[in-house]
Amino acid sequence: MTELPRLWHEFVEANPQFADEVPEVEPFGDTPEMADRLAQLVLSGTKRATASPVEEGVAPEDAHWVMLDGRGEAVAVLHTHEIRIGRLDSVDDAFAWDEGEGDRTRDWWLDAHRGFFRRRLPHVTDFDALPTVFERFTVVWPPALAD
Repeated sequence: MTELPRLWHEFVEANPQFADEVPEVEPFGDTPEMADRLAQLVLSGTKRATASPVEEGVAPEDAHWVMLDGRGEAVAVLHTHEIRIGRLDSVDDAFAWDEGEGDRTRDWWLDAHRGFFRRRLPHVTDFDALPTVFERFTVVWPPALAD
């Protein structure tokens, strides 16, 4: 098992009830540049949702995870508080807004996610029908950035 980042240990020291939890540790996106851009949206308070293909896994609701930047440095601990699974094109305006990317519209969101999923899953032919995990989260650590 990979050693958990110092940021997680700081969070657990302040919140010992989570000491037995083993969080996912990962960045948003598929490039270091995207990871940095999306991490900045999270840290600024703009981004509070994310989406991923079901075939890449479904995180448990009410779990924590450590967000990395493009260099692989831990920058925040996030808490998943809502999970919904549906077709990619079932995204609504509110979710697109909460994801905080682009112009925050559903049309922009769909276009961007079709492209992102196409890069990750070249074998898929109907991206609109792709089973997708829609996840909402809050920032819980560091305290200065917590929701």
